[in-house]
Amino acid sequence: MANKEDKGLGGKGLTEQENKEEEQETEEAQEEITETVEETPEKEAEEGVTPEEAEPKEEEKQAPSEKEEVKPSLRKKKTEEEEIVEERIYTVPLGKAWIMPPRKRTPRAMRMIRAFVIKHMKLEAKKEEEEEEEPRKLVISNEVNEKVWERGVEKPPRKIRIRAAKDKEGNITVYLAEGD
Repeated sequence: MANKEDKGLGGKGLTEQENKEEEQETEEAQEEITETVEETPEKEAEEGVTPEEAEPKEEEKQAPSEKEEVKPSLRKKKTEEEEIVEERIYTVPLGKAWIMPPRKRTPRAMRMIRAFVIKHMKLEAKKEEEEEEEPRKLVISNEVNEKVWERGVEKPPRKIRIRAAKDKEGNITVYLAEGD
């Protein structure tokens, strides 16, 4: 059983020396804050700036932080740039994945999803076009992957509802269907 001295402040389990160091750090931080607050009017008085003129400087400092908040995230930009040409919802049967040995079922289910989408969304490019253009891609989202792997390697779901979206470049992204 631990003594009260061993637990230190708030039951953190610190020694007395560590407690003293933490207290000193917090006191120093508080002193620095009060010093900066006290020094600003003195510095402005020395420079001949009135406190009224000092306030807009603080507001100017706040304005850039507001601009930073307004910036959209990179994910939103990507989704806006992608133009979805075709979008379909499928129910992919995965029952045949259960034919495999237990430790190979979920990887087989993922391959089945990939094959199903390639077949039904017509991802295969003609052999003549492959040489000229970049190959088209099929991307399976993490949500779908996590849903299939949810119960482990031995017990994949018997079926899964997905939403396949094809963009203007011919790339396909597979998402979980709404409501799943």
